[in-house]
Amino acid sequence: MKLLITGGFGYLGGCLAQYLATHADEEVVLVSRVAADPPPWLPGADVIQMAWDDAAALQKACVGIDAIVHLAGMNAKDCAADPVAALAFNGVATARLLDASVRQGVRRFIYMSTAHVYANPLLGEISEQGCPLNLHPYATSHRAGEDVVRAAGGKGDIEAAVIRLSNAFGAPAHRDANCWMLLVNDLCRQAVSSRCMVLRTSGLQRRDFVAMADVCAAVRHLLTLPAGLLGDGLYNVGGQSMPVIEMAERIQSRCAAVLNFVPEIDRPASSPVETGAELEYRTDKLRASGFVFGGDMDAEIDATLRMCQGEWGSA
Repeated sequence: MKLLITGGFGYLGGCLAQYLATHADEEVVLVSRVAADPPPWLPGADVIQMAWDDAAALQKACVGIDAIVHLAGMNAKDCAADPVAALAFNGVATARLLDASVRQGVRRFIYMSTAHVYANPLLGEISEQGCPLNLHPYATSHRAGEDVVRAAGGKGDIEAAVIRLSNAFGAPAHRDANCWMLLVNDLCRQAVSSRCMVLRTSGLQRRDFVAMADVCAAVRHLLTLPAGLLGDGLYNVGGQSMPVIEMAERIQSRCAAVLNFVPEIDRPASSPVETGAELEYRTDKLRASGFVFGGDMDAEIDATLRMCQGEWGSA
């Protein structure tokens, strides 16, 4: 299978490309906005330059491609700063790539969306049957991308799947990946660089965390799942819900185990009446399709700590 990964030089794209490249039956093509050589962390990959507003270039990129995993998109901060650009890229550029895919006979198209289309913060029990209510430009622009992909799948133009991803974490393919603002990765870096993890809140709020290994395995599962089992193509991908302070304490424990020191945790005191709202990010649909979660959260934390130690740790 020849796979085109947009956003392949980013955090999720780099991890996914490395994972898929370990399977002998899959050939990986990475997309870059500028001319680039294969990266040192995946020297065997093909790299193509993508002009997102050039229909002919998009079609050329899709020639001979069996499946596309579309990860390229604007992050939440940039979406908030420029909602028009957010819609233009996360929505319109997705529609352009999808159109090129259909025209060139690409078999399957997987679009990476976000759990935050539902709400921010995420609260209560959340399944694919829930109504997306978040009006932040990050969420609404991803909803636009979701809708064009699911519409094409519903019409039978292409086999389509949309992933609503919760908080993925794990060591990136390279240190310059845009991932160090993500909670777990940020705390790992703080633990190594300053031996103290600073939380902006009391840490009682709950988040759903999913190991990067499970994210990559879920994508491959949806790439290889028989078309008749895709259903409506909409899948939550999440992991385990826990309070932020519990995750910080887990990182603290793993740091003691793999780096032989215990970082402090600095956080504001909670009020006597403060409690963490419940959160259950349901993944029943993905499990029902045959996927089995097997990622090891501690192994992901350990790998991230070791990478941080190599990059920012003291000699």
